[in-house]
Amino acid sequence: MKAFPSPIYEHPKAGTGFNVGMDLRDYFAAKAMEGLIVGINEPRFYTIAAMAYEAADAMMEARKK
Repeated sequence: MKAFPSPIYEHPKAGTGFNVGMDLRDYFAAKAMEGLIVGINEPRFYTIAAMAYEAADAMMEARKK
């Protein structure tokens, strides 16, 4: 699933049906990371990224209910 899908069109390299857009999971992780990184003096980016994707996975699961 895409967060910002565009219409499917003929792409010169990918052919028909190429749909650009950010994956919804990546979008959720990016939004979660925004909140996690605020106010941290020395962020541990790998840790924050892992936490952001953990939050994104939880959001993806919550969407199923």
